[in-house]
Amino acid sequence: MKNWVFLFPGQGSQYVGMGREFHDKYDEVRELFDNANDILKMDIAKLCFEGPEEVLVLTENVQPAITVVNLACLAVLRMHEIYPAATAGHSLGEYSALYAAGVISLEDTLKLVQHRGRFMQEAAIVEPGGMAAIMDLEEEKIREICTLAGAQVANINCVEQVIITGPEVDVNSAAMMCEKAGAKKCVRLNVSGPWHSRCMEYAREKFEPILQACVFSDPRIPVVNNVDAEILKTGSKAQDKLNRQICNPVLWRQSMERLIAGGFTNFVEAGPKKVLRGLMRRIDRNAKVLNVEDDASLATFLQAN
Repeated sequence: MKNWVFLFPGQGSQYVGMGREFHDKYDEVRELFDNANDILKMDIAKLCFEGPEEVLVLTENVQPAITVVNLACLAVLRMHEIYPAATAGHSLGEYSALYAAGVISLEDTLKLVQHRGRFMQEAAIVEPGGMAAIMDLEEEKIREICTLAGAQVANINCVEQVIITGPEVDVNSAAMMCEKAGAKKCVRLNVSGPWHSRCMEYAREKFEPILQACVFSDPRIPVVNNVDAEILKTGSKAQDKLNRQICNPVLWRQSMERLIAGGFTNFVEAGPKKVLRGLMRRIDRNAKVLNVEDDASLATFLQAN
């Protein structure tokens, strides 16, 4: 039995139909969805399985939807007696990781992501903006350009991919400057707001008392957090770092490197799509990485274990 690090995806990994196979097959997953319906006061199963797409992708809907599917994948792995030796989640996915580590309860996890999604969407109306992926340009050069243009770094996903964020004019300016500086490609992202930027300060302020009202326990397993790529020591630190995460970059490459330096070599993405699996292959090709989101991927994973 290998020591698996569980990775949980965030916003952008959603698709209509996600989680349906596990829901239809496992009583425990159906119970999870039923509990989520009660906590969230919404039909999360219908949203995940039927959409429609334009309703699912709304930030206030997609954040709880992805989280429930992440937790469904976690539940299925636990049913097969596969437990995380360590964990991390990308942006929104960090809430699933904290739940997996015993830091926050199911109810608090779902309430937090529901409020987070709502406040972020409100913030994007107050201070609209966008994001762009910068491919194959040195991280320090991108940071330098963002400082000049007024944009910010949102995600450091791998050496070849850094996401920038901020007001539309600033992101466009920074993207053009990155192209002139030698970036292989600059791609505008189809997002509804400038996530992980100072434009989210409204959301951070609104979210802080919600975080303070929740109970955070000390982690039972190592959790690497987004804002500084360090292993979380206490539950109280998680509270602060989740609040800071809203306006600060996700240090994903550094987080994965931290886990690899700690001796972890086996990773499984528990949740919809294979975004984090793909990033890990670009971060360290020697790491073994699989994903679990449906019956076929689960069978492949169990065979590899």
